[in-house]
Amino acid sequence: MPDVMFTGPEGRLEGRYHQSKEERAPIALILHPHPQYGGTMNHKVVFSLFHVFVNRGFSVLRFNTRGVGRSQGRFDNGMGELSDAAAALDWLQGMNPNAKSCWIAGYSFGAWIGMQLLMRRPEIDCFISVAPPANSYDFAFLAPCPSSGLIVGAEKDEVVPQADIQKLVARLSLQKGITVESRTIKGANHFFHDALDRLAVEVDKYVAQSLLNPPGRATSNKEP
Repeated sequence: MPDVMFTGPEGRLEGRYHQSKEERAPIALILHPHPQYGGTMNHKVVFSLFHVFVNRGFSVLRFNTRGVGRSQGRFDNGMGELSDAAAALDWLQGMNPNAKSCWIAGYSFGAWIGMQLLMRRPEIDCFISVAPPANSYDFAFLAPCPSSGLIVGAEKDEVVPQADIQKLVARLSLQKGITVESRTIKGANHFFHDALDRLAVEVDKYVAQSLLNPPGRATSNKEP
């Protein structure tokens, strides 16, 4: 799992990258939680998501947004971090120009950034959002949500109430052409203490199922 450095909008960005040995392997980009609350690419939830995709044969990148670790720049309240994510996806695609599918996964703040990137990049086929902060960030930009995906919440989340996540799931589920599935990890808190294995199992099930039977995409997101 080599360390990598690539060019972002405000300078170098630091990442960890796994290159699949499979020809035309799918790719996945993993986004970390809020950097001002200790979020980095080495967060245990990010690390767990990373390895779910590695074990499923993906080429996978996780990285530090601006100002985190060895990444240059400073925190930019989401806009800059979204630009960093776009640069990371550019780099990942450049390394895998023939990838058969493209996924994005994010945790907490990273889920919010990931869903914004999803709206801007029609090549993203599927998403994983873990504990998306639907109570504190506006997800109204998902109109419509262009791709199918999985939203995972924690039953005892003290940061993002389950009711807010379920409202987001219900709204997205009304859209035609896509399927948004949801899972709730019983007994887990926002940080998934003592629940990482169960989180990984649920995400892995969804990824495996979607590789066999790719979920739908909104008509407006399909290439002509």
